[in-house]
Amino acid sequence: MNRREFLKQTAAASLAATAVRNASAEPTAHKPWNVLYLFSDQHRAASLPGEPFNQSEAPTLDRFRRKNLSMDTCVSNYPLCVPHRAILMSGLYPAQSHVEGNEDSLKPTMVGLGEAFQKAGYHTGYIGKWHLYNGEDQFVPKGPLRFGFDDWHAWAMTNKHYDGITFDQETGQRHIIPGYQPVRMTDQAIEFLNGQKGAQKPWFLVVSYNPPHPPFDPPPAERNRYDAATLKLRPNVRLSTPADKLTRPYPQLESMETLHTAEQGYYGGITAIDEQFARLMKTLDDNGMTENTIVVYTSDHGEMMGSHGHMAKQMPHEESCRVPFMVRHPENKSPRASDTLFASIDIYPTLCGLAGIPIPQHCVGRDFSSHMLGHGHFKEADMVFLLNNQGPPSRQEVDVPTYRGLRTKTHTYAVQLDGVWVLYDNVKDPYQLKNLATDPASKPMIEKFNTALMAWGKQVGDTFPYETAFKSVSSYPGT
Repeated sequence: MNRREFLKQTAAASLAATAVRNASAEPTAHKPWNVLYLFSDQHRAASLPGEPFNQSEAPTLDRFRRKNLSMDTCVSNYPLCVPHRAILMSGLYPAQSHVEGNEDSLKPTMVGLGEAFQKAGYHTGYIGKWHLYNGEDQFVPKGPLRFGFDDWHAWAMTNKHYDGITFDQETGQRHIIPGYQPVRMTDQAIEFLNGQKGAQKPWFLVVSYNPPHPPFDPPPAERNRYDAATLKLRPNVRLSTPADKLTRPYPQLESMETLHTAEQGYYGGITAIDEQFARLMKTLDDNGMTENTIVVYTSDHGEMMGSHGHMAKQMPHEESCRVPFMVRHPENKSPRASDTLFASIDIYPTLCGLAGIPIPQHCVGRDFSSHMLGHGHFKEADMVFLLNNQGPPSRQEVDVPTYRGLRTKTHTYAVQLDGVWVLYDNVKDPYQLKNLATDPASKPMIEKFNTALMAWGKQVGDTFPYETAFKSVSSYPGT
């Protein structure tokens, strides 16, 4: 596929997306659906029950996944906290929203996700980690910086999982909330749901948990369900080496023992989130809301947990960028798993489509609601795009270099500033242990992917030096 053909396909897809937006905006005969959107932080798809080498216990999420729709190839476009949240709330790529790292704040220059639902007559609420306003320690004042959320319970410094900090939503006065953070956030969510019982307006509630994000410190009951010494590791796990060029070495990768201890805490965090998810599902049942509520569970990005010598996120590898995305919709009675490519950029328009409300025209992602509900033919995307910008020396993000890449149904490709970096065949090599970037047989595919990346970068206004990077081969490890 040459560049002209790719641009033609992009234009056609844009026209198709506009048609879908118009179709999704048509009024529905039923009372508008409520929407409960739950997302944890750093929960990779590879650590769902039933996935290879996973040992996490999450019975409620497992049952929810098997009984509803699971988008099994959901990709975080920019697997880092703030950029993902900005994509979710704005419907724009980082170069378009100007949120290109964890230090940036999202400016209200577009119709935010909460505002889209607010304009459609919804009562809106947000509980938990926000991280889109001057870091994570500042009160977000009433007004446009809340992006359309009426009932506001953002928490501060959410890596502190016990005795957390939140604010009075009117005055900004700080409050210390004793106990384990996800439990107390769930308490607030249950209070919100109970308050909507019998309400005339539909509601849209977002709950954003921090675990299983580090510091991997779940309550003892959840941690002790796992024996650290016997936990399995994925085949691509290794300790870091000098070739990884880490300036801030990961303490969890000091030894296999410290890694197993981190994994124990990570799995315990997933179990803890599962327990809170169960409480919310019971509240919907108790309030008679289940049959009129769309429920989504997902995460902002994954966790490397030692794969390829890394912890945390930002990498283009499956452990970092493939995340859960499960949907229960009252109209969808047939459980199924979909391998259709779906990404962060598509969430905003898809939530609008699922709810049957207008999708703001600025959204650049696609509305997947027709696919999710099984309504007619849906043209799948050939690829989704991946990116990362290296963070400052003072933060862990400094240890993942700047790159641009893409994920197709079968391959992952990425290029760094110093050259072509990785190409993996995810079908033949699911743990991405064989880098095909320098294989002469890969040249036609790499040329095709370079053309696609160039066209996408131009479309979104990205300043990455694509042409220069394509001329070399990166010295950074690929396995």
